[in-house]
Amino acid sequence: MSTASVSRVISGLPGVSEETRKRVNAAVKALGYRPDLAARRLRSGRTDTLGLIVSDIRNPFFTEISRAVEDVAYQHRMRVLLCNADEDPEKEAFYLEMMRDENVSGVILSPTLSLLTDFRPQDHPFPMVLVDRCERDVEADAVMLDNFDAAYRLTEHLITQGYRRVVFLYGSVGSTGPQRYQGYLAAMSVAGITPEAEPIIPRSERAREVAERMLRRRPLPDALMASSGLVLQGVVEAVKEAGVTVPNDIAIAGFDDLPWTSLVTPDITVIRQPTNEIGQTALRLLLERVVMPERAVRRVVLRGELMVRGSTQARV
Repeated sequence: MSTASVSRVISGLPGVSEETRKRVNAAVKALGYRPDLAARRLRSGRTDTLGLIVSDIRNPFFTEISRAVEDVAYQHRMRVLLCNADEDPEKEAFYLEMMRDENVSGVILSPTLSLLTDFRPQDHPFPMVLVDRCERDVEADAVMLDNFDAAYRLTEHLITQGYRRVVFLYGSVGSTGPQRYQGYLAAMSVAGITPEAEPIIPRSERAREVAERMLRRRPLPDALMASSGLVLQGVVEAVKEAGVTVPNDIAIAGFDDLPWTSLVTPDITVIRQPTNEIGQTALRLLLERVVMPERAVRRVVLRGELMVRGSTQARV
C-alpha cells in the first residue's frame, strides 16, 4: 500500500478503493493515530474545512441540503463552515471573502441572482459547486432540480384535474423561481389557457399577503400554485384565514415535501425534491474538483417526484 493512498484516506479524499480505505481506517484505529491538523495545513496550504453558503437558512429546503452535505463531509472527516447569505448580495460577498481568509478547500454555494448573472468560478481562489441555482450559460459544477420539467408536470396535473385558472406565485430573487415559471408557462400554453402569475420575494409572509389579496377577489382562482416551500406555507395560511374550502373552492399545489404538507387536511400536492441526493452529490463533486481541478465541468440535473394528494382532487 502506497504512502499516497494512506494519505488520501486519512485526509478524507476520494481516489482509493473501498478495500484500501477500510484497511487504512482499521490500522489508524488500532494504532490510535490522530493526525496533526495544524502541521497538515501548513504543509498542504489548505484546510480540512469546506464552506457552505446558502441563500436562506429559514427555507427548510436548504436545511435539508445542509444536513446532507454535513453527512458526507463527516464521512470524509472534514468540517463544514455554514453561512446564511439571506438573499443579500453584500452578505454573500462578505462570506465569500471570509472563505478565502479561512483558506477553505472548497465552497458549495446557492448564489443570489446578482452573483449568478456574471458568475465565473475562476474568479474565486477555491473550487466551487453551485447547488439549486444555476443558469445554462454558467460554466460551473452544479447540482439542481430540473425546474422546468417539475413545474410543467405540476401545472399539467392541475389542468388535467379540471382546474383552468391556475395562478402561480414564484420567487423572484434567484434563478429557480423564473425557471419554474417557464415550465408553468409552457404547460398553460399547451392547454391553451391564459397564464396568471406574480413574482414575489420568496418569504412566507409576503406569499401570505399576495394570496390574501387574490382570495378577496371574485371569482376565486381555480388553483394557487407555489414555487417553493416558504411560498406554499404563506399560501396555505392565507387560504385557512380566508375560510375557503380546499379543494372544493380552490386547489393548492407547490414545491417541497415538507412534513407539514402531509399533516394538514387535506394534505397538499407537491413536487418532492431529492434534497439528500442534491446535497450529497454537491459535496462529492466538490471533493472531485479539489483532487482534479482541471477536469471537465459537470452539471447534475435531478428529477422531482410529483406527490398527488387531497388538495388537488379532480374537479367535478
